[in-house]
Amino acid sequence: MEQLNGILLHLESELAQTRAEAQPQAQEYEALLNTVVSPSSRAGGGQQVGLRGGPRRGRARAVSPVGSGFRRAPAVGRPHFCDYNWVGCGPPPSSAKALSSCRLAFLSSTHELPTRPPYFYHYRVPWALPGAQHGARPVRQRARVYGKAPGVLVRGSPWSRSQLPGRHGVRAWRSGMGGLAGMGGSDGRRHGKGLNDRLASYLDRVRSLETENRRLESKIREHLEKKGPQVRDWSHYFKIIEDLRAQIFANTVDNARIVLQIDNARLAADDFRVKYETELAMRQSVENDIHGLRKVIDDTNVTRLQLETEIEALKEELLFMKKNHEEEVKGLQAQIASSGLTVEVDAPKSQDLAKIMADIRAQYDELARKNREELDKYWSQQIEESTTVVTTQSAEVGAAETTLTELRRTVQSLEIDLDSMRNLKASLENSLREVEARYALQMEQLNGILLHLESELAQTRAEGQRQAQEYEALLNIKVKLEAEIATYRRLLEDGEEFNLGDALDSSNSMQTIQKTTTRRIVDGKVVSETNDTKVLRH
Repeated sequence: MEQLNGILLHLESELAQTRAEAQPQAQEYEALLNTVVSPSSRAGGGQQVGLRGGPRRGRARAVSPVGSGFRRAPAVGRPHFCDYNWVGCGPPPSSAKALSSCRLAFLSSTHELPTRPPYFYHYRVPWALPGAQHGARPVRQRARVYGKAPGVLVRGSPWSRSQLPGRHGVRAWRSGMGGLAGMGGSDGRRHGKGLNDRLASYLDRVRSLETENRRLESKIREHLEKKGPQVRDWSHYFKIIEDLRAQIFANTVDNARIVLQIDNARLAADDFRVKYETELAMRQSVENDIHGLRKVIDDTNVTRLQLETEIEALKEELLFMKKNHEEEVKGLQAQIASSGLTVEVDAPKSQDLAKIMADIRAQYDELARKNREELDKYWSQQIEESTTVVTTQSAEVGAAETTLTELRRTVQSLEIDLDSMRNLKASLENSLREVEARYALQMEQLNGILLHLESELAQTRAEGQRQAQEYEALLNIKVKLEAEIATYRRLLEDGEEFNLGDALDSSNSMQTIQKTTTRRIVDGKVVSETNDTKVLRH
């Protein structure tokens, strides 16, 4: 992109430089063209002399067409000329050739042919003063005739001023041309009268043609109004169209806002759905953990019930053993009491059975107490160990649940971040595609601009080369014309002393045009280019 911008800037600078270099060449070209078109203005005396010595016949050069029915496109206030030049040597001729150059210029405020004021008639009348010798340089005199409705104003020495109405300006022109009569004689008066009559007839012709044009325009307008396409006025619909456009624009904005809200709601719903799914999974896992803990509690309760059952069985066994022992003691005492035998044995004194039974009972009570204490201690220890295990497991389960909850929250946040990253990735991919499409479009536009600038640069270079060739050709023509003008001057100044063969030799002399082109190249690129043209004569 930067390279294309650099190339575009370089092409634009080169194009501007080429145009800037072509502008002075165009000015010189225009000056040379003016020199070639009107070489008689540079001859010094307003007369052109042929190399062969003979006077050229009347030659008419019409710069712009003037006639009936012609419309003109020049700018307002620019005169249009019709030159009639009669060329000759020596004293001014008589009769119809008294006016050797007549130039009429029409100036109008519109693009039509001038039929109404303001307009002026400009006569350029060069001839020799009375008493001028043969071969002397003629002196240019000018007569300006300015027409104002309804008369004609004549200015310039040696003419007088007069205003006469409309078409009767012939006499005024005669009276204003008194100096001309002194210098040109009766032939000049007759010629001026003829010109004035021709001018009056020309103006009448112009007026009649203008009237005919107006009549034809009115007919054409009527025909178009009758048979032409009808032009309907749609202006009263413009307000409705503007209101509808405003409503369409407002509805478009509302639709875009609603679409944006829908997209935002959809994204929020997606986020809530993800959160719901995460919380649901977390709830299910917690419920599974609770179910597992309930199983552990049930197992613990079953074990406790089993231990309690065993304790009860042992207690019943102990009571049964006590009962059996008491029954046995009572049976033995009853047997002893019912026997009635007195046995006297000469032996040591026997032990007291009651005491013995009491001792046995005490021993059994002590043994039962010890067994009960041992069982209580054992089962208390087992219960404490089970409780400790359950507490430890509950703490571990709580820690595991806390860790699991934190991990699930972390997973949930990571999933949310993942979803946001996916959405961001999708949006960035869409933006990337849009940017690539936009850059591709800009690249195509820049390529088109580049091709256009290259074609314009090539066209400008071709135009510059063509103008350079025309400039060289016009320069050659200018040099030849200057040589001819110098030859004419020497002919007018030297008269018969100047040889025609020398003039031909001098006009056919060799000329060499030296053209120098200087180019400044930086980093392989043309920065500036200068053209210098010199004319060498041999």
